[in-house]
Amino acid sequence: MARQAVQLLGAEVNPYTLPDGKVQIAFSGGRTSAYMLYHILEANGGLPDRVEVTFQNTGRELPPTLDFVAEVGRRFGVMITWLEYRAAKPLFEVVGYQGASRNGEPFDQLISRKQALPNQHKKWCSAELKTLTAKRYLVSIGWRKWTSAVGFRADEAHRTPFVCNRSTGWMPLRAANVTRHDVVAFWRKQPFDLALPSFGGKTIGGNCDGCFLKSEAYLASLSRDMPQRHEWWEAHEAKRRHQFSDRYSRRELREFMERQGDWALSTEGALCQANDGECTE
Repeated sequence: MARQAVQLLGAEVNPYTLPDGKVQIAFSGGRTSAYMLYHILEANGGLPDRVEVTFQNTGRELPPTLDFVAEVGRRFGVMITWLEYRAAKPLFEVVGYQGASRNGEPFDQLISRKQALPNQHKKWCSAELKTLTAKRYLVSIGWRKWTSAVGFRADEAHRTPFVCNRSTGWMPLRAANVTRHDVVAFWRKQPFDLALPSFGGKTIGGNCDGCFLKSEAYLASLSRDMPQRHEWWEAHEAKRRHQFSDRYSRRELREFMERQGDWALSTEGALCQANDGECTE
């Protein structure tokens, strides 16, 4: 169960109290990072000017994620800076809900620049599309060093934040001993929520729609249930003659599902690899 305060040298310290200096709050667009943002706002009575809340859009988020980011900003009364990667200098652009890419354009530009596809072993997509895109924006507004609030929970000990050379990671959810169950309980009480299904506290389809860190069962079902979204990934593999995964190409997953018809895939089966990384909530 989450703790709202922790003991430090005999005194209670709220784990959501902002550290000194400039602070970036990294909002992924999911339930967990929105939970973190809510509690930081509550603990500090809002946010001072030295704090920036950023959302880096890859262009492959499902529409409900973009809707949720916009609604969090309205309901929580907080300014969220929407950012996207660009291949041309300064390598980022400030956008917004209306102007946000919805067909993978930032990711397209990155793949074209790299002339390669990311995979489980080379996860440069997250670094470039998210962490470094935020860094370039923050440097452009005059920041030199800062702390980055990352929404990793206490039950995600395997996850470590990727921070740039100008920032220090801050994980208030771990300090508060927050688990997936705390996040689920919180959103059940709210008047709005992310309009994506959640099973056991995991958001299905959250963040990048066809991320190679999602289970192969999910990626196979994506080809059947959202063929237009699947097509983007399969087309890149065909063009580059390479795969996002070591085990299956997106074409093979699609053909597998075509043979199976309406068979429902379990999230724990022969096609399933362990969910990992930032693509889970």
